[in-house]
Amino acid sequence: MPPLPRRFYERSPDIVAIELLGKELIAKVRSRVTAGIIVETEAYFGKGDPASRASKRKTPMNEIMWDRGGLAFIYMVHGNWLFNITADKPGVPGAVLIRAIEPTKGVETMKRRRHAKYTELTSGPGKLTQALGITNRHHGSDVTDPTNEIIVERGLKKKFQLCTSHRIGVRDDTKRELRFFVKDCPFVSK
Repeated sequence: MPPLPRRFYERSPDIVAIELLGKELIAKVRSRVTAGIIVETEAYFGKGDPASRASKRKTPMNEIMWDRGGLAFIYMVHGNWLFNITADKPGVPGAVLIRAIEPTKGVETMKRRRHAKYTELTSGPGKLTQALGITNRHHGSDVTDPTNEIIVERGLKKKFQLCTSHRIGVRDDTKRELRFFVKDCPFVSK
């Protein structure tokens, strides 16, 4: 199946974050395929979003947020790589943090990488990158390119109930709830 096209990502980050739920994130890293259904995301904007990496100004670390949608934006927080996908039109900063997935492929590889029980393999953004082998070397890669190591496909046609909350671990957040997740999913972060 082909990856989601660039036009999917070149929309408002909150819309992209909601519509990524239920899609399948696939990583082909070091000859190992791991994948999972996206069950939790967070949307980030530019100016006016105090929790965003792009809230103040463009820097070498965040400049990718102004680029085209569909690029991997990876940075470290508390010793963990976090995987985001740029969203919105070129010139407008935005990104979606992939917070959690429900594993579908490569579970044994994930267990070796994480040394954790099944429901703890990918239930948080740092856990997810460890389990899938995503690091800063993937920063800037194009998730719309079918030859890329990391892509997002359409996923399963499974019904779920959407829930929202404020973003996790954010000191100064917006009034809007910009965390989106699947209700009652055991893989959503705690």
